[in-house]
Amino acid sequence: MKSICVFCGANFNNDPALNESIELLAEVMVNKNITLVFGGGKVGVMGIIADAVLKRGGKAIGVIPQFLMDKEVGHTGLTELHIVDNMHQRKQMMNNLCDGVIMLPGGFGTLEEFFEVLTWLQLGLHHHPVGVLNVNGFYDLLLQQMDVMVEQGFLKPANRKLVITSTNAIELIDLMGNAQVKPDEVWFRDRNLT
Repeated sequence: MKSICVFCGANFNNDPALNESIELLAEVMVNKNITLVFGGGKVGVMGIIADAVLKRGGKAIGVIPQFLMDKEVGHTGLTELHIVDNMHQRKQMMNNLCDGVIMLPGGFGTLEEFFEVLTWLQLGLHHHPVGVLNVNGFYDLLLQQMDVMVEQGFLKPANRKLVITSTNAIELIDLMGNAQVKPDEVWFRDRNLT
């Protein structure tokens, strides 16, 4: 992977363990010459991951809609900053610029971005590995809900396995680098969609 898109919050909860995980993720990415692609903000977890990559001499590419630039939340010290018209264009460009996706803790926006890109993977629209850095069990209940979806027959086990999870940034990037990303294509055949 030459670039990883990180979905994360525009807020930060002051958790030292989260800060430590962000710093480790940045260190691993820079050591492996992996460019950060992210939402372009200077606030919250977004700003922390961007600054952590940049201070280590790494590359950080931001993609932000104009209305957020107008609110002065855009990070102006990045390697590249792309300003787009809307949130959909932002996600599409971030996906186009990356070779993999990692979700850090965040709120509604983080989940929305993650699940849209995960759905695109399930539909075969890209083949990037998708990971969750589960710091301090932040996403335990969300991951359990995915298991419930499988148990209740709303999600194929093969598609559940598309979500690569670890509590450690080094392990997560290694798992993503070795992943064989293959959605369950039976879903399409059963519904005459291919």
